[in-house]
Amino acid sequence: MTSAPQLLTDPFLQLPTETSVRVVWFTEFAGTKHIVNYGENLTQTAWASTIKLSRTREDEQSRVGKQIENGQVYQQRVWRDIWRHEAEVTGLTPSVRVNYRVTSVREDGESVSSEVFTLAPNPKPGTPLKILLTSDHQLKPMTAANLQKVVETVGRVDAVWFAGDLVNVSDRASEWFDDNRGGAFFPGLQGRANYEMNHNGVKTSYTGGQIIQHAPLFSCIGNHEVMGRFARTASLDDEFNDTIPRAVAQRMYSGKSLKDNSFNTDTYEEIFTLPKSKEGGKRYYAVTFGDLRLVVLYITNMWRTPKLDAPYKGRYQEVAQDLDNPENWGYGQLIYEPIAKGSQQYNWLEKELNSDEFKQAKYKVVMFHHPPHTLGDNIVPAYTDPVQIIERDDIGNIKAVRYEYPKNADYIIRDVIPLLEKAKVQFVLYGHSHLWNRFVNSRGMHFLETSNVGNSYGAAWGDKKREVPIGYQEEYVVLGDPNGLEPVMPSIAPLLGEDGQQIPYIASNDITVFSIFDTRTGTVSSYRFDTRKPDSEVIKFDEFQLTSQQ
Repeated sequence: MTSAPQLLTDPFLQLPTETSVRVVWFTEFAGTKHIVNYGENLTQTAWASTIKLSRTREDEQSRVGKQIENGQVYQQRVWRDIWRHEAEVTGLTPSVRVNYRVTSVREDGESVSSEVFTLAPNPKPGTPLKILLTSDHQLKPMTAANLQKVVETVGRVDAVWFAGDLVNVSDRASEWFDDNRGGAFFPGLQGRANYEMNHNGVKTSYTGGQIIQHAPLFSCIGNHEVMGRFARTASLDDEFNDTIPRAVAQRMYSGKSLKDNSFNTDTYEEIFTLPKSKEGGKRYYAVTFGDLRLVVLYITNMWRTPKLDAPYKGRYQEVAQDLDNPENWGYGQLIYEPIAKGSQQYNWLEKELNSDEFKQAKYKVVMFHHPPHTLGDNIVPAYTDPVQIIERDDIGNIKAVRYEYPKNADYIIRDVIPLLEKAKVQFVLYGHSHLWNRFVNSRGMHFLETSNVGNSYGAAWGDKKREVPIGYQEEYVVLGDPNGLEPVMPSIAPLLGEDGQQIPYIASNDITVFSIFDTRTGTVSSYRFDTRKPDSEVIKFDEFQLTSQQ
């Protein structure tokens, strides 16, 4: 007998306007009909259009179905058929929530419906909103607990701002939908996770939170949303790591698909319906939501290891065995989308910051992935195009290929931040380093990284130094914020370091952090929860207020 049809996800909300919102969901069958019923007694109907995701696959490292160890079911990459359904619900009234439910009908006539959720269009200016600020979920151990505590602490939020790194490998379908360890992206944000944490023999299972069924998600691209050269390597992990600059690909693969032979964000862009700019599409955009103007930038680069003795392509050098094979080079921490002064994205940003929509907003916020200020490791080296240095012996053989990153050419600090200061941006949100810290510059602009969601890799503070090369041309900063700001001590309840002194950050694999922007008061509040103590309270440990620009 054929089993009953199932939805791969609950529905979630995208792209609200003054009178409409998109409803999106996924199935593993194409089906014959997909609809949203909404309104009083669910009597109104919106029909969905359907596309098939073009690059979703599984491989030997997937944790899906019965595969709980490498290669048990899949010994190589296999295509996974997933269909995406999207309907536009129209005729809505701002601030009026409406019930809705989705139904998908399979080819054999069997149907499946979701539970009933609520939707609303774009809120009017003056509407008090609570917005979840998050990033770097990546199926990490504390993510489901974090999202569950968001709902338990603040109830329903009105939107989610996600500062990049939603999953680890964007083309691996199970990371989005149904990783069998229970911590995939959609289950976590829809209260359908089943992630078990074990502390000293005490097991606690977390479900995440029912969030995006009721609230639109606005995201930016992090390095983990980018896939590398298509199917050139053995695994999806290797494919993710196999990015090269577009200019190199043009020389190396002339006449072939540039996207397939450099890098792409296809799966991310197929999954989400986001605002678009004419120049950047979904990759960078701006949107008005209530009293807010949110400007989203594509500022991320390839993460490569800082280790100089690693057996794979590095941040500062190529590996010895590949010196004579430029096709296998990593080309350092390549930047995916130019943001330097004069680039298309920079010019778009300059125009957006001068727009009436931006100037008239009460709160002006900019979100991107790479940190301008942080204690995390990933801010070093500078955010600039790698300068390649090839060393040769007397007869011309390559002895070394290394990369320098001139600090005075950091595009974020040199080019972007002055634009934001001039435009009186109050708040910059970012991620990438998997910790919580915040900063304020001399102009009063707030910087927040609230990425200690699922795990942490530590902070460059005290005696914990970043791993940097010695004897290179540039000096690479080992402690603190390399761009010169001091971290702000949490205003309510800072954690204590091992010496009993207060510390201005959270970098923990036991304590998870989330932040909420409340537009009624203009305050950004950060909360922490100790997963070692499942029955403990969530603690608000920091709060700061944005000054209205109206």
